[in-house]
Amino acid sequence: MSDCSIRPLAAGDLDDVIGIWLEGNKQAHPFVDASYWEGNAAAVREALPQADVFVCERAGEVLGFIGLSGHHIEGLFVRDSARSQGVGTRLLDLAKSRQDRLMLCVYAQNERAARLYLREGFAVVQTRIDEATGHEEYLMEWEA
Repeated sequence: MSDCSIRPLAAGDLDDVIGIWLEGNKQAHPFVDASYWEGNAAAVREALPQADVFVCERAGEVLGFIGLSGHHIEGLFVRDSARSQGVGTRLLDLAKSRQDRLMLCVYAQNERAARLYLREGFAVVQTRIDEATGHEEYLMEWEA
């Protein structure tokens, strides 16, 4: 399990978080043109302060983050070099400790993330098409 500490997003984290978001999306979603993610980075940067965002940090380096709006997980991203070290699980555990029900969307082709969510107790409640990209996604739910 990761030995990172979790804390709320600080203004100084924005560049790291956007970098992790952009690279994570490009790596996890090669089926979506990279220009889609690049074109949305500025909007995500502006939206981050509106959500409850928590970062997992070790030795001053942001390893990953989770964004929450109420019971909806807006995003969970882990730096490539920190994957498979428990960072995502730590961040999900934080979200679970704050809500008794969580919802999220994940692309069906993002099998690694879908497996993580299933392993963490989420269930697919709906399969649908993401209107922005035209790709199939799962709406997943977790209940305490």
